[in-house]
Amino acid sequence: MGMAWIVGPRVVHVLAVVAWIGGVGFVTTVLLPAVRENVPREDRVAFFERFERRFAWQARFTTALAGLSGFWMVEALGLWGWFLEPSRWYLHLMVLVWTVFTLMLFVLEPLFLHDLLLARARVDPDGTFERIVRLHRVLFALGMIAAGGAVAGAHGWLMPV
Repeated sequence: MGMAWIVGPRVVHVLAVVAWIGGVGFVTTVLLPAVRENVPREDRVAFFERFERRFAWQARFTTALAGLSGFWMVEALGLWGWFLEPSRWYLHLMVLVWTVFTLMLFVLEPLFLHDLLLARARVDPDGTFERIVRLHRVLFALGMIAAGGAVAGAHGWLMPV
């Protein structure tokens, strides 16, 4: 039987990451530019918040699933030592990106970020919207770098740091 048992959790993990980061990619490269082009400045943040709220359940579910399956695989395979290897830098980036999203989706946004963004948008609609755009661009780029590094690392391409 060998390592066949790991295929299921790995598939779950990859599909969760694809759905999660793919959703971030859609928001970053399609939704935000469409909002910029089609929604009046003073309404952009509120419109974006209303639209993104519909996506929040998927983002929370896939982020949680990616974290749980990733942790389970590291524990089940005894891979904690990989975090000490500089060539496995992508593991740290994956955990960082996951932690930022988890904090935003499960803690910051529900507690105060939603209200804060709407309040800031009333004072500075352009600046607030541009902060949202920049944050999404950075997080999407980091997510793609982490995913690319993980695929490369899984196939033996371990870049020395």
